[in-house]
Amino acid sequence: MQTRVFFPTRRAGGGFTLLELLVVMVIIGLLAAYVAPRYFSQVGKSEVRSAQAQIAALRNALDTYRLDVGAYPSTEQGLGALTARPQNASKWNGPYLQRTVPPDPWGRPYQYRSPGEHAEFDLLSLGKDGRPGGSAEAADITSWQ
Repeated sequence: MQTRVFFPTRRAGGGFTLLELLVVMVIIGLLAAYVAPRYFSQVGKSEVRSAQAQIAALRNALDTYRLDVGAYPSTEQGLGALTARPQNASKWNGPYLQRTVPPDPWGRPYQYRSPGEHAEFDLLSLGKDGRPGGSAEAADITSWQ
């Protein structure tokens, strides 16, 4: 005949103690504190890369506009000239963008000046902070750099 050894079992409810739950919460908190900054820094970098890609696409559309019309749109005409014919552009062969000009990744319109201070035209986003200058994610993203 075999002897059975019985180990103490949990209460009939089978739940966790408050101490066990607290240990699990601390572990989850430590993991979140380690992972969250790395994740959010990648989001900021992707917004900057998105703005750079949009500016490059707008710059290409502006160059195509100039080839057709003979000059870049004026500051008054703005980037809207890429999707709708300006009144005095007889050689306009657009639209040069399939959709309307998107806002920058932070929801603000791109700034366009023609003639520009740095090139034939200046196209820029003021970055995350929406103010001139800045560094890292708050730095201006421009067409002339």
